[in-house]
Parts: sequence; C-alpha cells; structure tokens
Amino acid sequence: MSETTTHFYRTHPEQWLKHYYFMRTLFSVLWVVTAFAIGQHSLALAAAMLVIYPAWDALANYVDATFSGGLGRNRMQALNIVVSIITTLAVIVALRMSANAVIAVFGVWAIISGLLQLGAALRRWKRFGAQWTMILSGAQSALAGGFFIFQAKMPVPPSILNIAGYAAVGALYFFISAVWLTVSLRKKHAI
Repeated sequence: MSETTTHFYRTHPEQWLKHYYFMRTLFSVLWVVTAFAIGQHSLALAAAMLVIYPAWDALANYVDATFSGGLGRNRMQALNIVVSIITTLAVIVALRMSANAVIAVFGVWAIISGLLQLGAALRRWKRFGAQWTMILSGAQSALAGGFFIFQAKMPVPPSILNIAGYAAVGALYFFISAVWLTVSLRKKHAI
C-alpha cells in the first residue's frame, strides 16, 4: 500500500475496518468456492488449503492490528496471530496423521480464535459500533469448534467440506459487518 493510503486508513479507522471486512469476505468466499469446486476432489489441494486458511488468518489479523494502532494496542489480535501461526503448524503435523486430527486442530483453533474475536469485537464496539455480527461470529466460532472436536471422534473421516461450511458462515458475518459499517458511515456523513 502507498504511504497516502496507509495514512488515510490510520486517520479514518472506520474506513479501514470496512475495507478489512470486505477483504476477509472475499478471501473466505474464494476459499469456500475452491473447496467445493476442486478441493474436495484433490487431496493435495485440500491439504494446501487447510494450511493456508489459518496462515491467512494470522496475516489478516497482523495487517488489521497494524492499521488499528499496532499490536500493543490490539492484544487480542496479537494473541490471535500467535494462535493462528501455531494452528498452521499443527495442521501441517495433523495432515500427516489423519483427517480426524486435522478437524480436531481446527476445532481447538475455532474455539480459541472465536473467543479472541469476541473480545476484539467487544473492544471495537465502543469506538465503531456495528460489531454485533462479529460478536455473534466469535461466539458461533467457539461453538463450531466444539462440534469439530466432536466430529474428530467419529469413525467417518471429515473432509475439507466440514471446514468450508464454517468458512462460509464466517464470510457471511464479515459481509454483514462490512455492509453494516458502510451504511453507518453513509448515515454519519449525511448528517
């Protein structure tokens, strides 16, 4: 990004947040479409996608924290970055074990990152409002994580489609948040 864009986002954090939510939506939609169209038929692609998903989350949280005052002011996101990096490494190890191990790793990650997302959304609520979907998303993520852990114990091996459904719901939450912020900003500037 150019220095002008960086300065704009730092001085207009609500614009950054809106663009960030749209960016997260786009990535998740592309990931889900790829999982359903190709990933379920190619083990190698599915494995790569399962590694990319938490790695992307770490990168996205880092960029967001950077534009939102830095890692020191965004401790929930800083912790989420560490958790997502550890998850990426754990997925690589779990892929060598079984699909059940992979879904268990995603389950633990969904619980922890969901609770961290919930905390970050509560903090942002005071400043930006329009965080109810992110609060709901964090809580739903934690619940989904418990369901993933339950699925990991089942005899039927899970597939990338189990994660794709979760990612699709996450995309919807990010999209609703982005639209909500867009409408809020338009109302604010119309006054």
